[in-house]
Order: sequence, then structure tokens, then C-alpha cells
Amino acid sequence: MTGGNSLLSLASGACAGFAVDVSLFPLDTIKTRLQSKPGFWKAGGFRGIYKGIGPVVMGSAPGAAMFFVAYDTSKNILVNSKLAINNETLSYMISACFGEVCACLVRVPVDVVKQRSQTTAHLSSWAILRDTVKHENIQGLFRGYRSTVLREVPFSFIQFPLWENSKQMLSKYHHRPVTPLEGAWCGFFAGGFSAAVTTPLDVAKTTIMLAKRSDDAALGRVFPVLKSVYIDRGLRGLFAGLVPRTMWISFGGFIFLGTYEGVLSIYNH
Repeated sequence: MTGGNSLLSLASGACAGFAVDVSLFPLDTIKTRLQSKPGFWKAGGFRGIYKGIGPVVMGSAPGAAMFFVAYDTSKNILVNSKLAINNETLSYMISACFGEVCACLVRVPVDVVKQRSQTTAHLSSWAILRDTVKHENIQGLFRGYRSTVLREVPFSFIQFPLWENSKQMLSKYHHRPVTPLEGAWCGFFAGGFSAAVTTPLDVAKTTIMLAKRSDDAALGRVFPVLKSVYIDRGLRGLFAGLVPRTMWISFGGFIFLGTYEGVLSIYNH
């Protein structure tokens, strides 16, 4: 990928990430509180629905930009270079995986502070950041990195091939490139389906990030956490927050991928 295209991916991803994270933040707060151990009402209910938005404002654009630079670069290499993979769907999956691993380096510290802010009424995001670094050092900000990657990789394995292939199908049907709006609707479908089936992994990630330092969940082991959630709350616990998560990521996919397609379209014209 050329430098110009890398900058385009950077700008498109940054715009897309900021647009979706800020506009749909209340749904994310509701989802986090539903998944928290104390439960929705004890974690704050509908009060302070924008609490924790500060870290998101600062981190959403860099995280999304990092994802799309890594995704577009690796996709270009896998599809168009001497290392080309004949199966396009596989190249989308590998590229999405690489993008998520890179993006989580920004996304996880943001999520740690954000989710603790969303479920802690008496502390600001800045106070939570200082407390985390003071008691857990810098690695405390990366608690849940493995569980986040373990959630995001299967999610992207499903979402991005669905998105790319649905765009190709629409393009072939209309005998023209898809419009940004059509790309957005493809993102809506791909995001919602992917979000629904990966909800248990999201529950595990949230549990790990919110766990007290003395809790076993703080060790970051995903499958023991899933087992514990199932024992305590059953299947309903594993799918806690399913509706707001699916709504959030459906509309998020529409805005995120639609904005990305829109910025690309402006540049290409």
C-alpha cells in the first residue's frame, strides 16, 4: 500500500471510529452495566449514561485508524502481491485479525478506563486512570488484552468477510460499485450478526476488566471466567447485554463502515 493510501485509511478509519463511538455511547454504557457483576441497577442504571466518554473521545479515532491501516495494508498484500492468497474470504479474515491485534493496543487501555467509569459513580475517568496505574502499574491498563483479542478476532472473522462479500454481491447485481449507503447497510447486517454470536466473549472481556484485583477473573483467563458466569447466572448471564450490544454494533457497523466508505468515495472522486 502506498503512503497516500495509508494516509487515506488512517483518515477514513479515524473519522469512522469517532463517529460511531461518540454517537452510540449510551448503548455501550447500558450493555456494560448489564454485563457487570453487581447488575444493571447497582452499576448505575440509566444514570450518568455518558460517564466514561472522555477516554473514548481521545482513543476512538486512533484505535480505528490503526485498525484500518493494518487491515487495508495486509489485505492489499494478501490479495494483490506475490504473497497473494487465492481465497479472498480467507485474506479478509487474516487481514481483520491483524487489524484487531494492532488496534487493541490502543483500544484496551481506553476500554479499561471507560468501563470502570461506566460502573463507578463516585470516580472520574482521570481518577480511575491514576488509580489503575498506581495499584496495577501500566500493565493494569492492558488487563483484558487477551480476552479482547479473543473476542475481536472471531468477531472480525465473521464481520469483515460478510461485509466484503455482501458488497461484492450487491455490486455484481447492480453492475456497478456499491454506494457508501449500500456499504453502510452491508455493515449493519454484518455487524449485528457478528455481535450476537460473540456476546459471551464480550461478557468475559467485561468481567475481566471490571474484576477487583483480588478476584480470580482479574487473572484474565477467558474460559474459567465463562464457566464462572455460566455457574452463577446460567445461559442468560453468558448473553447479558445481547440486545444493546447487537443494536449498538448494528448501527455502529452502519455508521462505522458507511463513514469509511463515504470518506473513500470523496477521495476517489
